Amino acid sequence: MMQFKENFLGRRQLMLAALLSAGLGKAFAQSGGVSRIIVPFAPGGAREMPARAIQQELSQETGQNWIIESKPGAGGAIGTAFVSKAAPDGKTLLMAASSHFVTAAMGARPFYDPVKEFAPVANIGNQSYILMVNASVPVKTAGEFIQYAKSKPGVLNYNSAGVGSSTHLAMAYFAKTADIDMVHVPYKGTAEAVTDVSGGRGNAVIVPTAGVGVYLQDTRLRVIGITSKKRSALLPNIPTLAESGLAGFHFESWFGLLAPAATPVAIQEKINAAVNKIIGNKDVKERLLALGMDSPQWNLDAFNKVFLADRELMTRIVKETGITRES
Repeated sequence: MMQFKENFLGRRQLMLAALLSAGLGKAFAQSGGVSRIIVPFAPGGAREMPARAIQQELSQETGQNWIIESKPGAGGAIGTAFVSKAAPDGKTLLMAASSHFVTAAMGARPFYDPVKEFAPVANIGNQSYILMVNASVPVKTAGEFIQYAKSKPGVLNYNSAGVGSSTHLAMAYFAKTADIDMVHVPYKGTAEAVTDVSGGRGNAVIVPTAGVGVYLQDTRLRVIGITSKKRSALLPNIPTLAESGLAGFHFESWFGLLAPAATPVAIQEKINAAVNKIIGNKDVKERLLALGMDSPQWNLDAFNKVFLADRELMTRIVKETGITRES
């Protein structure tokens, strides 16, 4: 038995040494366990896609075993609050977007301070949004949709990824600007919201351009507008909402990683450098472009400036649209 144990331990040590020399054991050797990117919405949604796009490379670059974990509910507040209270050791990050400020502005429960409790660590990419309708809605353009909605005040509905999500805010902002009255139907994630519009259980939805290829292939959906300032290279035939009668309208979002506020700057810089190196890689850049995302490489200061500017913008839109936790 002793001889067997010694042989087993010897083989185990050799195997571990081989893994480490091949770099395959590096993540476990240095991370001290699993590191998590928390997505505060249901699996399969737009918030998850950018994290998936860099997950493997992030594990390789940082020597940490990164997994993606969904914690949906309360318009993203549950997962967001969870990260705010996590250990500030760089092993728990939030997959956030511009809507990070929205739920808090509406009085999030559980409550979190979107600025004081977080450090913007690394941006993955920026994205605009597309307006889609169920194919049974008798419109071909956003302009036609606005006129159709005006003829049916309070009759048409729109789905979103949840109260306070970017999809909610974008559609509420669109409806307010277009002066149309629609009923909001919140879900726990983008995928569910789109599925029900596709299935005829919703009339319209605004979603990030991530996954647009799938939407275009679904004959039950019709893409009728995009929220960017100019037409997208991915969708050159889809007019902007500004072109469709809403002069000056645009709505875009960053998608990035936030850490608990007390995370040491050295750790923040390490993650920032790793992500910037990753998104500068040609293959990853193309992967993000396929999601409709451009990927500017922002250092900590640059991301923080955008982060704080978005707080002002999103808070203003919340006030202008009048959305609440119950809307």
